[in-house]
Amino acid sequence: MSIEEIKAELVKLRREIKHHSKKYYDDDAPEISDYEFDKLMRRLKEIEAAYPEFITPNSPTQIVGGTARRTAGKLVPHDVPMLSLQDVFSRDEVEEFVNDMIEKLGAPEFVVEEKIDGLSVALRYRNGELVQAITRGDGITQGEDVTENVRVIDDVVKKLIDAPTYFEIRGEVYMTKKNFEYVNARQERLGLKIFANPRNCAAGTLRQLDSRIVAERKLSMFVFNLQAAEGVDLQSHVDAYDFMKRNGIKIIHDYAVCKNFAEVWAAIEKIGGYRENLDYGIDGAVVKVNNFSQREELGATSKVPRWAIAYKYPPDEKETVLRKIELSVGRTGRVTPTAIFDPIILNGTRVERATLHNQDFIDGLDVRVGDTIRVYKSGEIIPKVSGVNLEKRPENSAPFKFPADCPVCNHALERDEDAADFRCVNPNCPAQLENHLLNFVGRPAMDIKGLGGTSIPKLIAAGFLGNVADVYKLSERRDELIAQKILGREKNTDKVLAAIEQSKKNSPIKLLTGLGIFGVGGAAAKNLIRHFGGLLQLSKATVDDLKNVHDVGDVTARHIAEFFSDETNIKLLEELKALGLNLEDDSPKVESDSKIAGKSFVLTGTLENYSRDDATKLIEERGGIVKSSVSKITDFVIAGEDAGSKLAKASQLGIKILSESEFEKMLDA
Repeated sequence: MSIEEIKAELVKLRREIKHHSKKYYDDDAPEISDYEFDKLMRRLKEIEAAYPEFITPNSPTQIVGGTARRTAGKLVPHDVPMLSLQDVFSRDEVEEFVNDMIEKLGAPEFVVEEKIDGLSVALRYRNGELVQAITRGDGITQGEDVTENVRVIDDVVKKLIDAPTYFEIRGEVYMTKKNFEYVNARQERLGLKIFANPRNCAAGTLRQLDSRIVAERKLSMFVFNLQAAEGVDLQSHVDAYDFMKRNGIKIIHDYAVCKNFAEVWAAIEKIGGYRENLDYGIDGAVVKVNNFSQREELGATSKVPRWAIAYKYPPDEKETVLRKIELSVGRTGRVTPTAIFDPIILNGTRVERATLHNQDFIDGLDVRVGDTIRVYKSGEIIPKVSGVNLEKRPENSAPFKFPADCPVCNHALERDEDAADFRCVNPNCPAQLENHLLNFVGRPAMDIKGLGGTSIPKLIAAGFLGNVADVYKLSERRDELIAQKILGREKNTDKVLAAIEQSKKNSPIKLLTGLGIFGVGGAAAKNLIRHFGGLLQLSKATVDDLKNVHDVGDVTARHIAEFFSDETNIKLLEELKALGLNLEDDSPKVESDSKIAGKSFVLTGTLENYSRDDATKLIEERGGIVKSSVSKITDFVIAGEDAGSKLAKASQLGIKILSESEFEKMLDA
């Protein structure tokens, strides 16, 4: 490779790693498996080792990972850094680590234990009392205070039997597979977000502001390290574990003390052999030096301790026969192909379905019905198809192609421009109705309390709902609803009907959001209504008119125009108006000649004289746009007290940063 090619690969790798690191640590929504992420990081380390002159201070290899957020509570400084571990992937690397430790330390003992896949938390005890719990955050300087949420976790000991002056331990908060299935089933019933995997669910739960939700979801916790101690003499990791067990602290349940590589590798293989049968996820095995004074002698780099490594098991992958490719239609009309195959056991669970994403993904793997396919679990939870065993392909197999018509309503399918998705554009497609109505009554849209994942399917099945306008005709059928008890008894039925009536006063922004037009969420709906003045005016806009609206691109403009070119949708609008819904924008008129008009703003930190909502309203009244994240096209960042990562990113991108007083001067102007 040339120097230019090396530099280009470094840029690409760093960008990908930072993206996936943010999805994992900050968004709790990983897009790739740990194994895939580790491969990217490993490649970056290889290049930087060969070309150290290209290492930059903000390279992912120089940063612990993760940022401290303020979702759950205030930020708290770390007394002891919560470092990550050096990952290794082969037997040879483990042997190299063990031999290196023996060479440096003489005859050290090693402890091998499970690496739990959860959210790292430090617990602080003073005189035996639990006083604080903090997340890993950025790993070096600070984490989030989650004390109240951690207190409701059954595994967490609130008072030690012994009472050292100070005792700080580190553990992993996780969710069992059984509880994860229960939580997702409940989320689905309520029409709420489905979590991707137990770690994602545990992390999101621990950052909840309401500790009752944490208690309800039944998180668990294993402790795996002593961070600091005063008033008790502990010489080793095993000593610390013995002390913790005497005090009722739940430690990693299976660990082995080893003296050489053969024993270490045997312990790793033992964990690998039973990990499928565990009711919680593990993403590897940890090998650490047992003696604390030897750990202190070895020290740490800026990112990892030198006395421990994490061996990552390769993802569990098995072959099976693809029997069918099933097509399903979602709320927006997107058609999703799903592989249906002979059942297999992956990581201890039965698997017989996996998404195939779209036609491009199918073409890329050349997946055909009857093929022997390879399936693995991404992030230990999500089944994915990784490839095809071509040697076992049946002679009469044929490439899979999407049909021309919707598999549910037979309306013609359309392929998104410059994208891989096929979509049913029939707004009355039965497959879309339930999800469409759930979107319509949901909080971002019409926000009708009492209608949701339980009642909507029943109302559809009983013939009460055929489109969104029927929601506002339910009051005409009150007696039938009470008789059938679909919404409960009389009192609850009247409560829901009152909520429906109240929603008629909602802004047309919420109504437009609820119509479910592809590409039109809350932000786009606000821009469209403010620009055109109402839904009826919007319905007459051309594609060119729509493209003049901020943040409305070619594809979204085309979908809006197509929606309103359908006579059924125009009649729906007229019906909603006749039913008393608000189609006209009654918000304060925008000052189009102000200095703020057309400019985009991001708010970060706490302002002294304005709430976040007040500042947003003032900006929007003057024609400005408020965004949630900083990008190259952001015009201004307004920074208050305790401004965080958004301020740092704005500085990095050279975006104009306004103090509160500068913001007020701009408002006055």
